Amino acid sequence: MNKLAIDIITLGCSKNLVDSEMLMGLFEAHGYEVTHDANELHGGIAVVNTCGFIEDAKQESIDTILELAKAKEEGRLKKLYVMGCLSERYLADLEAEIPEVDGWYGKFNYRQLLQDLESTEKPSEIKCNDTLNIYRHITTPRHYAYLKIAEGCDRHCAYCAIPLITGRHQSRPIQELLDEVRWLVRQGIKEFQVIAQELTYYGVDIDGKQHIAELIEQMADIEGVEWIRLHYAYPAHFPWDLLRVMREKKNVCNYLDIALQHISDSILSRMQRHVTKQETYELIERMRREVPGIHIRTTLMVGFPGETEEDFRELLEFTKWARFERMGAFAYSEEDGTYSAKHYEDDVPQEIKQQRLDKLMRIQQNISAEIEAAKIGQVLRVIIDRQEGDWYVGRTEFCSPEVDPEVLIPQVEQLAIGEFYDVRITDAEEFDLYATTNI
Repeated sequence: MNKLAIDIITLGCSKNLVDSEMLMGLFEAHGYEVTHDANELHGGIAVVNTCGFIEDAKQESIDTILELAKAKEEGRLKKLYVMGCLSERYLADLEAEIPEVDGWYGKFNYRQLLQDLESTEKPSEIKCNDTLNIYRHITTPRHYAYLKIAEGCDRHCAYCAIPLITGRHQSRPIQELLDEVRWLVRQGIKEFQVIAQELTYYGVDIDGKQHIAELIEQMADIEGVEWIRLHYAYPAHFPWDLLRVMREKKNVCNYLDIALQHISDSILSRMQRHVTKQETYELIERMRREVPGIHIRTTLMVGFPGETEEDFRELLEFTKWARFERMGAFAYSEEDGTYSAKHYEDDVPQEIKQQRLDKLMRIQQNISAEIEAAKIGQVLRVIIDRQEGDWYVGRTEFCSPEVDPEVLIPQVEQLAIGEFYDVRITDAEEFDLYATTNI
């Protein structure tokens, strides 16, 4: 019997993308034809990997499911399955409201979908793509990939629904991760985005100790690993040895994504962040002292319940002082089941939230423009991601894919996608740099 083609549609974060890639690899090992985020329906099976983190993401997931349910009713799709964070959290409600879906799976049992489709498949008939039994179909450009080192979170910040969805922090064994890195290198991967809900907690659930520095140091020693970039650290109990690794290992990018959320002691306490204003200032100072040239990406929140004008002024002053190379910000939105939803009144009016957000981002935009302009004349190493019109588009070690500034290089000579080049920065805009290979 011919097997139906399957399209995996991924919504949400890069951690979801890794889950989709793992599922795609399993499907392919069973002989299915699999696509990712196809532009058109192929009439077979669609699997939606949902996000349930914030309201906008939930709505996007629901809209996508409803659109595909309509396609199924119209005969343009044979089967529809849903997995991921949204169905992990709201399974009963979704099953009742969208009966057109053939099967619902959560964040952790999505492999059951394959078993349900292939209940008679024998393990000996499965074609693995590697002797290490790694099933993964890379959907990113072939030179970089995401490496998810853990799932879940033990931090329980007052506003965050992630622990309600993912549960307790669970670290993957170091050897398993190193084996996957070696396998990815053999597939042509040179750049690794290391991700987790909270990567600095890595290993604590295993033996009570933070092992993130040990993991990154061993990754850096693997031949073929050109860049390692770290995402989603936590400021409390920061593992200082990680800074030594960043400083000593040339293939560990001088880049750290660490969400700080706020600076006011009052708000940090209400957020249950377990860090103080003074500790946060000292953290940033030490990072910049121990890793010269480090680019820090952070996320800040405005409008948290109880945020006063004075609290917000503190946040503005902190942003001006810290001069983050990369910063995102968002307005507080109440999430079902969180501590803040249960115990705090959402008392900052929406228009005030938006005004504060706009003011904060205006300050950051000026900072970002100044930081990027200071790179003019520097020679930097870039990796080429793609061609776009008359330009090659690349990134420096200070830029993560899809979220950070890119480097545009005119096509005056042929460059290879996925290769590294030294370029001289010739001009800068707020979100892009311009460069030449003529240095």
